[in-house]
Amino acid sequence: MTANNIGLKVTPPERECQDPRCPFHGTLPVRGRVLTGKVAGTRMKGTITIRREYLRFVNKYRRYARCHSMTSAHLPPCIQVEAGDIVKIAECRPLSKTVAFVVVERTKSQEEKESV
Repeated sequence: MTANNIGLKVTPPERECQDPRCPFHGTLPVRGRVLTGKVAGTRMKGTITIRREYLRFVNKYRRYARCHSMTSAHLPPCIQVEAGDIVKIAECRPLSKTVAFVVVERTKSQEEKESV
């Protein structure tokens, strides 16, 4: 079974899965935003939490404040990630109350970050 072309410049995973919510091996279309963040938690079954950090300008103090946001994303079984990895997620249709993104690619693992 070959991987579907999802329209993004990402390398499809080498492992295959039978998940219908996988954009590569299932029927889930991806559209809209593509975000990058660090995996904060993998405790849920089939779902991970992504932490994205950014700077926000506070006009009163004329300075930037560090902020973060947490996003839940579906994790297909063909992609292996751990806490601390950098992943790329893409928007899809709502899969549950809080999940509207799916993991598309693991950019860097924890070992790769430490060696650089």
